[in-house]
Amino acid sequence: MRTPGTVPLLAAALLALAASGPQAASAAPGHDGHCARSAHARVPGAQKQQWACLEDLTTAGLAGTPYTDMADQAGLTAPGTRTPSGVPGTQIDGYFGDGSRTNTTHGWNHDAQFVIRLPDRWNGGLVVTASPGNRKQYATDTAISDRVLAQGYAYAATDKGNTGPDFYRDGVRPGDAVAEWNDRTTQLTRAAKRVVAQRYGSAPRRTYMTGISNAGYLTRWQLENHPELYDGGVDWEGVLWTADGPNLLTSLPTAVAFGQGTADADAMYAAGFARGSEFLWPYHQKAYWGLTQKAYRAEFDPGYDPACPGTSAGSTTEEILAPCASDASYAYAARPRSVRKAVARVALTGRIGKPLITLQGHLDTLLPIATDADVYRRMVDARGRGRLHRTYTIQGGTHTDGLYAAHPDRLRPILPCYRDAFDALVRWTRDGTEPPANRTVGRPADGDVVDTCSVRGS
Repeated sequence: MRTPGTVPLLAAALLALAASGPQAASAAPGHDGHCARSAHARVPGAQKQQWACLEDLTTAGLAGTPYTDMADQAGLTAPGTRTPSGVPGTQIDGYFGDGSRTNTTHGWNHDAQFVIRLPDRWNGGLVVTASPGNRKQYATDTAISDRVLAQGYAYAATDKGNTGPDFYRDGVRPGDAVAEWNDRTTQLTRAAKRVVAQRYGSAPRRTYMTGISNAGYLTRWQLENHPELYDGGVDWEGVLWTADGPNLLTSLPTAVAFGQGTADADAMYAAGFARGSEFLWPYHQKAYWGLTQKAYRAEFDPGYDPACPGTSAGSTTEEILAPCASDASYAYAARPRSVRKAVARVALTGRIGKPLITLQGHLDTLLPIATDADVYRRMVDARGRGRLHRTYTIQGGTHTDGLYAAHPDRLRPILPCYRDAFDALVRWTRDGTEPPANRTVGRPADGDVVDTCSVRGS
């Protein structure tokens, strides 16, 4: 039986509740303040959009309504996490033109869905994100949206253009589905800036890109490829894609082999998995490694085993989470050059153009820190951009905060550290106050680890 709060990022779509199409929560926007001018806001390029004037844009007010999806957020935050509430404003839901239909939210059966939230009391900023794993546009409402809205930021999130465990079926060429994630994030950022200007009468003074897991990757990619759109970003447990490795396809086959009994602990350590993370391996064997390896291998290297996963990762939860037997023997370095070319289309370079803060837990058992954040830090330094980058290793952190409930004596949630890092980014980009150098944020022996953390040290 699945432990509550430990839903895998890549399987959460299986448990999401379908929401009905949103309707306006009030007949008309107020003329002086509440939702003012919102009815006239138009999202450039959107094929469909619906706006709603709401008394509270946070999950405290939206839970149980069509304006968020609490099931799709499962596992991302630790139980007991405190979140702000009481932020009135406008929500715009819609989608851009797209030929795929994996996102069933609102009964639209249409991908490239987005949500834009415009608080009545605006601080002049915009925060853009995308879904982690292969979730949908409401996935980080509790983890990110609630707090930045309470601080006065406008907020925009995209489903990345394809969702669910069969995301790799979107597109024509290997790598198309992931490449679309980058395009959709750029598209939403540009559109959201226009919407903000329509609503408030001026463009955002500061725009930040941020995200968890796959959206952490997108944060890096956006700051490398479109730094003109942003003032900075915070990358939380971002995925690293490099054409020659390391990447998911160089570390996960060892984990799959370990789960099948053909690799030992020494092989896991050699692949980058941290010593001390062994207590997390059984859960990741059941919920993460198999699905992640086979889905991304199908995305970039469909010729390796065309029969698995084939046209679908599975029809039941057990089938979807199960690995392909052939993936235990997968050797990325030995695959044809065409595979590296497919990965190269979405690869990171380290050439960031705006300030970036990276957070990763030292016990991340999906993306080993030794093959991810540590490598990306060196990539940024090699490009001569180290002055724009900070990396904070969160002792006791792992890939999803929901696992903290099962191991409170050994884990700590990363969310409070992320919030502090976001505030540090704002000071860095607004006031020129540089955050501390790269460091490890220690796990305290006592105190409130669910809601308290300082990346600046105590």
